[in-house]
Amino acid sequence: MKKLTDEELMLDVSRGNLDAMAHIFERYNKRLYNFFYQMIKDKDVCEDMTQTVFYKVMRYRTSYKGGQFVSWIFKIARNVFSDQYQKSKKTLNNENLELIAHKNGESKEERNDDVAHLHNALNTLNSQDRELIVLNRFQGIKYDKIAEIVGSSEGAVKVKVHRIMKKLKTVYLETI
Repeated sequence: MKKLTDEELMLDVSRGNLDAMAHIFERYNKRLYNFFYQMIKDKDVCEDMTQTVFYKVMRYRTSYKGGQFVSWIFKIARNVFSDQYQKSKKTLNNENLELIAHKNGESKEERNDDVAHLHNALNTLNSQDRELIVLNRFQGIKYDKIAEIVGSSEGAVKVKVHRIMKKLKTVYLETI
């Protein structure tokens, strides 16, 4: 089963082979948790949202008819996040931002300053823009899959991410 693609595993799950869900969980548990964790600080909420995604995957397994599984599961994750975000607005986590802001040869204090500046710059973005940056830059999801997730075209997503990065760079440099 480990050699099966995500799509093949999910089709098995949708046909009633619930044992295949364990493999999907192994492949996506950390990835989904990290997606949520990069969007908000609260570990407990991230764990709850990750569980909610897998609950919804199981509940709506018969609605999966093929296609890119990563897009399908991240659409669910996006909806779960959106529901949670409506309840309680949170900010990106500084620890994850440190990975972006880290520069060789900097002291810890300098890195912390960079993280704070980047954190402030990211907080100027609206939630949709921040989500695109997290999906693309933190999760490494390609533009075509992000387009499926957000219901847009690949070209539109590329342009949007490019513009957001330009805006983020400008805001970041203004706060230094």
